[in-house]
Amino acid sequence: MEIIIITMFILGYLAITLEHSTKIDKLVPALIMMVLCWATVSLGIDHFQHWYNPAEGLVDAFKLMTHDSKMELFEESMLHHFGKTAEILIFLMGAMAIVEMIDHFKGFETIKKLISTKSKRRLLWVVTILSFILSAIIDNLTTTIVMITVLRKLIEDKNTRMWYTGMVIIAANAGGAWTPIGDVTTTMLWMADKVTSLKLIEHVLLPSLANVLIPVAIASFLPVFKGDVAQVSSESVKAPHGRFMLILGLVLIVFVPIFKTITHLPPYAGMMLSLSIFALIGEIVSRKSIKLTNQVADPQHTLHEGPTMRALSKIEIPSILFFLGILMAVAAMESVGMIYFFGQSVSAAIPQDLFVTLLGISSAIIDNVPLVAAGIGMFQEATDMQIWHFIAYAAGTGGSILIIGSAAGVVAMGMEKIPFFWYLKNISLLALLGYLGGVGVMLLMK
Repeated sequence: MEIIIITMFILGYLAITLEHSTKIDKLVPALIMMVLCWATVSLGIDHFQHWYNPAEGLVDAFKLMTHDSKMELFEESMLHHFGKTAEILIFLMGAMAIVEMIDHFKGFETIKKLISTKSKRRLLWVVTILSFILSAIIDNLTTTIVMITVLRKLIEDKNTRMWYTGMVIIAANAGGAWTPIGDVTTTMLWMADKVTSLKLIEHVLLPSLANVLIPVAIASFLPVFKGDVAQVSSESVKAPHGRFMLILGLVLIVFVPIFKTITHLPPYAGMMLSLSIFALIGEIVSRKSIKLTNQVADPQHTLHEGPTMRALSKIEIPSILFFLGILMAVAAMESVGMIYFFGQSVSAAIPQDLFVTLLGISSAIIDNVPLVAAGIGMFQEATDMQIWHFIAYAAGTGGSILIIGSAAGVVAMGMEKIPFFWYLKNISLLALLGYLGGVGVMLLMK
């Protein structure tokens, strides 16, 4: 039965990686893979020799249990995994909604106004530093979209803009790796109680800085970043509340880890509080009704025009469902003990540091979400042990090595039509040097 599950996972993941060729959204194979994996576990429950209960660890007497007892354990485990996955998804939806509302008020136009230099080299440093800082707060994917939008208003030449976009991908992924809200993988580790906010920042900030500073320092001497930029002439967008809503949104997102530390409530609770406060102020600022009903009474003037409903309608539901499929499929393999025993085998065969380094490099090809999900079930170390910080760094930054290795790279590829081999030729080596430099700093800190 284990072979059947592995085969379905491999075929499903292959379909996900071929999304651009098959033109089938990756959420489809992810959801099919999830359901088939759990269905196989349910139908073959009596054929499995082991069971891994998240609350108790490996259940030694599983094969001696009755069928009814096994099914009870199965339902308990599935509900547990679904609950933990739902916490992550609700958290992400709240963050996405806040970002969409900031965009509704043209808050990100403020970032463009901060960039006044015409020097290509200076612009490179300003753009990468902004990407690094911003991605630590609003996540690497959103940061990439925002920065590409800003670059389009600053640089007219497409080839030059692709170079800057490549550096934005590296900076955004590096920036997202050192905070619990900067990347979905660090959020997963944080919500699984593998890392705490302060320790994650303490142990991953310096490696992440090395990851971005090494490529930018090298790129500063490349011919493409010499001289001045031929800027695009464009009219400024009126955004009377943009700066205020941008600052408010960023403050409320940063407030989430603080709220968790004080109250010990799950992170999604803090995110829902921040979202509700931001939505309330947004509705007041835009002079819209704060009630979520009354759409029938006045169909010509409904809440779909307000920032709250508009932001909720723009949330990337396909991405949310994709994460659901991937995380629950990995949970199925974890429940039957496959990931646990694989972790034991790996630990006996090669050093953990080498394994995590290779995990980061492999995240350039394989999506980092299932890699981190597997890692959580693979290792049993306590909260804030070095391996969890290393996984956060490796999985968060290793995807920069190839343009298809991270969500930031994929969205940049689509927005700027960057060829795979152009990125491989011009950016991949810089990203690899930055990644290895960060690994070196991580090991020195250990």
